[in-house]
Amino acid sequence: MAEPTTLFVGLDVHKESIAVAHASADRASDIVYVGQVGTREADIDKLVRRLHSQASELVVAYEAGPCGYGLYRTLTRKGITCLVVAPSLIPKKPGERVKTDRRDAAQLARLLRAGDLKSVYVPTVDDEAVRDLSRAREAAIGVLKDAKLRLKSFLLRLGLHYSGRATWNDAHLRYLAKVVCPTPAQQIVFQESLRAVSEQTERVRRLEDELVEIAATWRLHPIVEAFQAMRGVQQHTAVTLAAELGDLTRFDSPRQLAAFVGLIPSEYSTGESRRLGPITKAGNGHARRALVEAAWAYRYPAKVSAHLQLRLEHCAKPIQDIAWKAQVRLCKRYRRLVARGKNSNVVVTAIAREILAFLWAIAQEVPVTH
Repeated sequence: MAEPTTLFVGLDVHKESIAVAHASADRASDIVYVGQVGTREADIDKLVRRLHSQASELVVAYEAGPCGYGLYRTLTRKGITCLVVAPSLIPKKPGERVKTDRRDAAQLARLLRAGDLKSVYVPTVDDEAVRDLSRAREAAIGVLKDAKLRLKSFLLRLGLHYSGRATWNDAHLRYLAKVVCPTPAQQIVFQESLRAVSEQTERVRRLEDELVEIAATWRLHPIVEAFQAMRGVQQHTAVTLAAELGDLTRFDSPRQLAAFVGLIPSEYSTGESRRLGPITKAGNGHARRALVEAAWAYRYPAKVSAHLQLRLEHCAKPIQDIAWKAQVRLCKRYRRLVARGKNSNVVVTAIAREILAFLWAIAQEVPVTH
């Protein structure tokens, strides 16, 4: 019986074509460029049969991009090892100024054979669906904020500004209902702007309702419930973090998780010199923004509010203990760092990093169905 052979395949994936190159296990051998194939499943099947005629085992890699994980799922269903690689983590030569599909595919095959590529986390279909809905809500909130800003800026330019304590509450909406602009044309602009705010508000509400309903039957629902034991992490924030980060037990340590979210400081050290800079902001920006928003809740003294108490009733005692320990530590840490003269944004970022560590500890206490 012939010994099994391995072929390392690099794919440069585009919307309508895939550039293919492969390398054998013998590092002295050259990279072979196969050419371009289509993106249909029939094209992939034909390519797999062709490559299997040269080797019994295939290891495939391609860059993560706008085409998603469909190719990964197609290949894994066929029993082929596939890596989806983050473009930012692919080694590149500083002096390289020529970029083509052929070179990219060959480079992926070469680095895959050398063991220099690491796959990103690929969510399941259901996890990705919840993540898409969470991101749709986040995008809708951004559009709503822009619509509100345009309306307020328009009224300010006309000398019409609300003097109440808070905007977009019932009193503010009653004020807007009585606004009369100087000209008919400006009144139309005002009414259309106000209508845009109302429509976007309703859109956000619909997305939030759908997110809550779908999350209730999601496999990570126990994680979502447990995360809400933390102060500042309410339902939508908990769903966002679970959807973006997945099962936190796949990380070996909180530091590894913080690096994934981009909340660790950048560093430039040489010789005996060690310089730490701002956070790297690498990795998942959606989770990072949610954590920073949650961190502002620790500006005030440690306290279990009525709303937090209702959330804690759904959590086991070990999770409640972790959440209270976190609150005592982080509230005290916020006051100490501010007292030392640290900028509040820097302090909140440090608090967000520690919240992530406590969430990692909570995830260790929650059984999750894989």
